[in-house]
Amino acid sequence: MSATHDPSDEEADLYITILCWIGLGLATLSEFIQPLPQGLVWAALGLSYLTGGLPPLRSAVHELWSERRLDIDLLMVVAALAAAAVGAALEGAVLLALFSLSETLEHRSMGKARRAVEALMQLRPETAFLEGPEGVREVAVETLVPGDRVILRPGARVPVDGRIALGEGHLDESTVTGESAPVRKAPGDPVHEATVNLDAILTVEVVRGLATSTVARMIRLVTEAQAMKSPSERFSDWFGQRYTVAVLVGSILSWFGFRALGHDAGEALYRAATLLVAASPCAVVISVPAAVLSALSAAARGGVLFKGGAALEGLAEVRTFAFDKTGTLTTGQAAVTNVVALEGAENGFLALLAGLEAQSEHPIAAAIRREVALRGITPQTIRDVRAHPSEGITGVDDVGPVWAGNARMLAAMGAELPAALAALADGAETLVVVGRGAQVLGAVTVADEPRATAAEALRDLKAGGKTDILMMTGDRAPVAARIGGRLGLAKGEIHSGLLPGDKVALVDAAARRGKVAFIGDGVNDAAALARADVGVAMGVAGSEVALQAADVALMADDLRKLAAARRLSRRAAGVIRQNLIIAIGAMVVLVTGSLFFELPLPLAVLGHEGGTLLVVLNGLRLLADPIRARS
Repeated sequence: MSATHDPSDEEADLYITILCWIGLGLATLSEFIQPLPQGLVWAALGLSYLTGGLPPLRSAVHELWSERRLDIDLLMVVAALAAAAVGAALEGAVLLALFSLSETLEHRSMGKARRAVEALMQLRPETAFLEGPEGVREVAVETLVPGDRVILRPGARVPVDGRIALGEGHLDESTVTGESAPVRKAPGDPVHEATVNLDAILTVEVVRGLATSTVARMIRLVTEAQAMKSPSERFSDWFGQRYTVAVLVGSILSWFGFRALGHDAGEALYRAATLLVAASPCAVVISVPAAVLSALSAAARGGVLFKGGAALEGLAEVRTFAFDKTGTLTTGQAAVTNVVALEGAENGFLALLAGLEAQSEHPIAAAIRREVALRGITPQTIRDVRAHPSEGITGVDDVGPVWAGNARMLAAMGAELPAALAALADGAETLVVVGRGAQVLGAVTVADEPRATAAEALRDLKAGGKTDILMMTGDRAPVAARIGGRLGLAKGEIHSGLLPGDKVALVDAAARRGKVAFIGDGVNDAAALARADVGVAMGVAGSEVALQAADVALMADDLRKLAAARRLSRRAAGVIRQNLIIAIGAMVVLVTGSLFFELPLPLAVLGHEGGTLLVVLNGLRLLADPIRARS
């Protein structure tokens, strides 16, 4: 029984199942209600056998030929043919009809999970209103390129990822982030494809084309996730393959056993066929994918993308959550609080610093750019800009090399902090020093604030059982202590002054106590994200490097989604356990009945197919449980 299925085949499956049941219905009518001509009965049984047996036989032959493995579908076909061979053709038709119905319902049910993601494609508008020298004209969305400007009217969906160029208004971002509350947007703020403009006329500058947009990335990530199997899924595949061979061999051996006990050849074959149906592991094999695929789709609807079932199962087992501070536990919308220029005018100093930070994605760089924009200062042109993670940034202007960064950058340049800046260095705000070689030109201080949802998210994670929390930052101890205290973290949970390698070392140490999840959003978090058992990126707010290195992406900046995702992963683990208990329990009861209590073939068929449908429906319960924060 395949765990995956092409949704385009669902309609054909339905028609084939209907024909199979029509044949079974006519044969049953003749047997129990009104006898029909023998030729019509055989035609009805033939229709049932052909429509119910050929699709699984074709699947089994394909698996045997291309993959060199026995498919569970083969067991059903063999059992039906064995039933017909001993004069129980009607029972064989019942088996094939129920198996066909089970497969059809399973495929359609699992298709619901896939369609929850495919529906994202339908959110994309086909056209956009492009602003150009000749005025505004309607164009196909796929023709838009970065730098184009489009006019967004109230009620319209954003055609591609961009940023607000003109206008202010509220957008509904629930399709991307899972958040129902409208978000106010102003010039410079990002907007994402498929979100809805609620109440203003906006001019949006295109940032990404259609192929690399937010929705395209969501679809790609979830499609890849559905193809990446979890440890439980890999085990069920491994079990299914080997157990299928065991069932076939066991059924053949059981025929000899029944013969040895005195049964005639026909009765022995009938009981061997019953055992074949009872022992088939269809329910076991489908029990894990049914839960995993449903949970992945429910998470995607809630704004959390898992890159596969392994990440889903891994999050349920995490013991330690390690957080980057800046841009993860804090808003990343830092503000410049002090400017001290030791050489020249303050505006010239800020122009130099802004030029350096113009190409950086760090939240501190964004704060400096916002400050110079508010002051109407034009950033200076800086060449050969290079980022140094957890230290700072370097470049070259018309005078020569220039740098900006923290105390480690200061030491690397052989410079010393002047007495005029000592008071800034002792404060609880982030200090950015600017200099040329060993000469310090000045400094700015930047203050960041905790995210509104961070403290609640940390409480939720701790409430989920024995959980350790770590906050990691390259900032100085006073800055880290200020943020950590406001988040309710203890002194031992706060780690400051870290390089990227230090974060990896802390993750390594925590991994000795159990599984570790690292949550970050920046380039300098990529190593720790990759090292952790589960890496969590801050989704659309994060960098591409972090997003690629992570196993889970939070599409919204609401950290409560992480705690909700953990609850969903634990519920999924519980459903998987329930499904395996149901499937294995049903199989044990049916096998025991067929071996020792002469279980009739029709009851074995009903028990087998009923157990399969039960685990599928149990897994689908997770679809109705999308990720949400605690209220």
